[in-house]
Amino acid sequence: MTVTTGSIRTVGSTQRVLMALTRKTIASQLLLVGWRRHRDGVSHTVIANWPKTHGFYTSHHGHYHPLLLTETIRQALALLSHTAYDIPLDHRLGWESFDTSLIPTALRTRSTRPLVRLTITHTEVPRRRFGSARLAAQVIATCNGEPLGIARVRYTAHPPAIYDRLRGDHADARAATARALPLGPALDPSLRGEQTSEDNAVLSPLSEPHRWQLRVDVANHAFFDHAHDHIPGLVFLEAAAQATHALSGARRTLPTHFDAEFARYVELDAPCWLEATPLQRRAPGIVSTRLTGRQNDSEVFSVRITASEYN
Repeated sequence: MTVTTGSIRTVGSTQRVLMALTRKTIASQLLLVGWRRHRDGVSHTVIANWPKTHGFYTSHHGHYHPLLLTETIRQALALLSHTAYDIPLDHRLGWESFDTSLIPTALRTRSTRPLVRLTITHTEVPRRRFGSARLAAQVIATCNGEPLGIARVRYTAHPPAIYDRLRGDHADARAATARALPLGPALDPSLRGEQTSEDNAVLSPLSEPHRWQLRVDVANHAFFDHAHDHIPGLVFLEAAAQATHALSGARRTLPTHFDAEFARYVELDAPCWLEATPLQRRAPGIVSTRLTGRQNDSEVFSVRITASEYN
């Protein structure tokens, strides 16, 4: 098989992954090790090795952080957009929505690096004028052969000319990162969760209940392993996880479901205000929250999250 990018090579029926195809720049943040096509032409398997230790993903009391699956999916979709659907590397990718459910027992950390397999089926890959694309994918994940979770994702790809027009003065990633607001105070550990270090804290306290300012550390490689022109969606999901924990009163929480809508790009140089609404409990030990973010008087994202409580 000939690959025009020259970025992968065939190993049997499985092809190896070059880091650039996942949009990562730091080797320790790369999760994927291989991928292969299915005969149906719309499905692919992507293989990942999860780390034994990680400053963000393995700090949850014997469980991997659920957002490790989210980041694995993000890398996999970037990879497939370039290899399977011929989207050029200079196109800018962005998520419109993300809906995932996980099985908590499958998130247990292990003495060896677990093997994660994603079966990804793209249900929509429409091309638009001037080179943009809007894609939709369904994901089934296993960990060491056990069911791990499912996800549905909608995302876009824009060529530089269109993306630059959409983003205006914020299109330059290095300049936007340099303009990021200084870090505010971190929410107290008793509220954000003892498993969350200050380095990973994404909420700054306000004097109003259920409200915070988003705290964005552009030096945190789990969220920013390279310059970004806007705040990545993973930060909003973590904000929802920490807000849910703060409202639960439990000693530990483990998110099991995220349903997120990303309405606008969220800028690094303006404050983003967060408000959490507790939702009706489905069962004892299960807590749900809706977190919304507002910036410049507009709602920019919304996340509904469900988590299990542990005391």
